[in-house]
Amino acid sequence: MLKKIKKSPKIKWAIIILLSLLAIFLLFFASIYFGAWGKLPSSTELKELKQNRATEVLAKNGELIGKFYVFDRQPITYKELPPHLINALVATEDARFFEHDGIDNRSLLRVVFKSILLQDDSAGGGSTISLQLAKNIYGRKDYGALGIVVNKFQEAIIAKRLEDIYSKEEIIRLYFNTVPFSDNTFGIESAAMKFFGKHTSEINLEEAAVLVGTLKASHSYNPRIFPERSRLRRDVVLEQMGKYGYLTEEEVQEAKQRELVLNYKSYSHDKGLAPYFREQVRKDVSKILDTLKNKDGKKFNIYRDGLSVHTTLDVKMQTLAEEALKEHLQNLQKQHEDAWGSAAPWLTNREIVNDALKKTSAWKNLEKEGNSEAEIMEVLNKEHPTEIFSYDGTETKNISTRDSVAHYLKFLNAGMLAVTPETGSVQAWVGGVNFEHFQYDHVSQSKRQVGSTFKPFVYAAALENGIEPCEYFSAREVTYAKGWTPSNSGSEEEDPHMNYNLKEALSNSMNTIAVKVLMETGIENVVNQAKAMGIKSDLPQVPSIALGTASLNLTELTEAYTPFLNNGKTSKAFYITKIEDGEGNILAEFKPEISDSRSISKTNRKIMIEMMKATVNEGTATRLRTTYGLRNDIAGKTGTTQNNKDGWFVGITPNLLAVTWVGADDHRIGFRNTYIGQGANSALPVFAKLMQKMNSDPAFNDITQAKFAPLPAEIKEMMDCDPEKRDGFFKRLFGGGDKDETKQPEKKEKKEKKGFFKRLFGGKDKD
Repeated sequence: MLKKIKKSPKIKWAIIILLSLLAIFLLFFASIYFGAWGKLPSSTELKELKQNRATEVLAKNGELIGKFYVFDRQPITYKELPPHLINALVATEDARFFEHDGIDNRSLLRVVFKSILLQDDSAGGGSTISLQLAKNIYGRKDYGALGIVVNKFQEAIIAKRLEDIYSKEEIIRLYFNTVPFSDNTFGIESAAMKFFGKHTSEINLEEAAVLVGTLKASHSYNPRIFPERSRLRRDVVLEQMGKYGYLTEEEVQEAKQRELVLNYKSYSHDKGLAPYFREQVRKDVSKILDTLKNKDGKKFNIYRDGLSVHTTLDVKMQTLAEEALKEHLQNLQKQHEDAWGSAAPWLTNREIVNDALKKTSAWKNLEKEGNSEAEIMEVLNKEHPTEIFSYDGTETKNISTRDSVAHYLKFLNAGMLAVTPETGSVQAWVGGVNFEHFQYDHVSQSKRQVGSTFKPFVYAAALENGIEPCEYFSAREVTYAKGWTPSNSGSEEEDPHMNYNLKEALSNSMNTIAVKVLMETGIENVVNQAKAMGIKSDLPQVPSIALGTASLNLTELTEAYTPFLNNGKTSKAFYITKIEDGEGNILAEFKPEISDSRSISKTNRKIMIEMMKATVNEGTATRLRTTYGLRNDIAGKTGTTQNNKDGWFVGITPNLLAVTWVGADDHRIGFRNTYIGQGANSALPVFAKLMQKMNSDPAFNDITQAKFAPLPAEIKEMMDCDPEKRDGFFKRLFGGGDKDETKQPEKKEKKEKKGFFKRLFGGKDKD
């Protein structure tokens, strides 16, 4: 035989070729094995597998409300994987998983024989769970024409190493924690939460089959985009489970009859619950992490290190707040547009539209290219398909960039912050009407004139400086420095001889009296009072400050109202409680920040609450009672700024403080008239709708059924006066009463405060 081989050149060359091919193959394999095509992970590295993990943002009850990630992945343990999920995976992806050592030789032979020789596409891919895991962890690189071969060999080597290091259960766990699902989601926990709103341990048989079914082609079988196609793929998975004995035929048929029901929850930065709040948390956490280092001495990465950020947010209240704001703003938007009609500034005011246009990236890019303003305008006036926001849903229209800018200028926006006043802990945070299209946060970023919501600081300062609740002030108009003459909204004619006490003046938001109280108290005293209560912004020392001409941030205004409910002490807005690493170790912990001293006495605090209760019961906020039928214990203050640019409402209950602002993003665009733009119509309804929704949910009974403490007898006595009184005969005959206020007042000396007992007995005021 050997002689024949030696004599036969064909056989001899065939052997040489085979041996050469074998040698080339071995050299090729060795080059891959020893890293010539890229370093392969060692056994030591594989033992310490660490994948990028999403950072979770958790509400106060531990519920997941958002994530920060490069890849949306959240690892879980093997015990959290339900048996039917594991069975679905094995039956569909690797039926002999528990028998092979990472490479299924039988499957490979089948693929080679059927797919290559017989051209049978039904042969399958021959890829095992271990091979897929290797691909999931390390991905594939482009090696040119040999890319697929090199990648396959690399995956086989890694798969064998993984099988040597990890048990089958551990490989299943690693696989489920790394495999990509639909919608750029990595890992079963993230997929279960996104598509079904459940933890992995809670998903049922059909849900498990849906998710496993997407592994064949994550986009093609995306249950959100292609529900029917996903359902059919689910049924294939169920049939595979029946084929390999994991389900009976009856169980398969029953499961196939059930509908595919999703509970989709996006955790992307611009969708889902509380996007404005989550963005603020992201900014804050990033700054905090800059001051911390991990055990390796490196800084933590918010997108990769799988941290847990615990917050104070109440998921139910946040959901209701977002619903309330959207419901009201949608109706208010129609009123706003109808009132302006064809005279709308976003249609007629070229300056406003052009200013907004120049802020767009389209304008800036064209300007960088050296185009003139005329050339830029020509380009931006050309129509093209554009996706635009509307309350009925995002739609695509054929409009120009300029028209798109005008479209967004017309929208009213809003901000709402609800806190627990004793601690400042944030319960709900709505920064705008739609984060995807309006990313400017009106809770944390915006500063607007606050209108009459500033008046309580004026009256608090008055009380603190000795003015009595029953002191009367004339509603008569007076001209101040620079010819400024404030008037009262909605009262065409007033009796010039009528005087009102503080409660009546505040509850009906009388501008003329607010300024007189400010001047009597002293502007500097009022400014100091506001600062002591939590206002951080600069306050102009002018008479008009009494009417809220100062521009303040919504958060600081909220904080400044907390002393009225928190025993005179200011509570800083507080929303991050702690940050943990992936193993549950606390990296940073935070407590409420409450001022050490009181900014208002107990007596005056209670008087102020009583005066703001009157605003709701008989003053400018009565529609809480009449229109919305609320019977809760509520105090409050409405606010409207000049030319109806801003509407405000501060809603006060014993256990919840909520502040709402409504207006256009461009401060030059206001409401057409006071009827629509006043705080009672523009901002108050958001709070009213929120309270209505909370009243319907027993979970909020501790807020909705809470009562203000009964007013002590001595304070009742202090406030027991007629709401108004008329000037006497001689005063009406000879005039007097109102001081000449055409000059700036000199600094007022602080009056001695006189409490009820001091007035009665001459002793110290009981506080």
